[in-house]
Amino acid sequence: MENQWTSGLCSCMEDGKTVCLTCFCPCVAFGRIANIADEGNHGCGECGIFYGLICCVVGLPCLFSCTYRTKIRRKFGLPESPASDCITHCFCESCALCQEYRELKNRGLDPSIGWNEHMQRATSPPMGQYMKS
Repeated sequence: MENQWTSGLCSCMEDGKTVCLTCFCPCVAFGRIANIADEGNHGCGECGIFYGLICCVVGLPCLFSCTYRTKIRRKFGLPESPASDCITHCFCESCALCQEYRELKNRGLDPSIGWNEHMQRATSPPMGQYMKS
């Protein structure tokens, strides 16, 4: 059984900050998404720069970004909708990035802090544990 996306592809206005980030700084948004999807194996900066280079050289960043949509879908068991990952990114790159960013946030993986920070927070004992009574 597949899970469902927590928001729709065209639900961009649910989160104004994410809309602005994905529309005006797609390299940053993509880099953050890729860092989480790759579980920290690739840094936000390196993925964002590569995305920008593809955008400048080839003009089709969707050829790269759609592979990360696939990783996110597989990670959470999400359906490939409303179309294939490649078509979704080719025809609606900003909306796809925005949806993926929201999906990660809605599932407790805030892309703005990165994978390593999530892992550090997950393994750190609660602050009160160190306090003496």
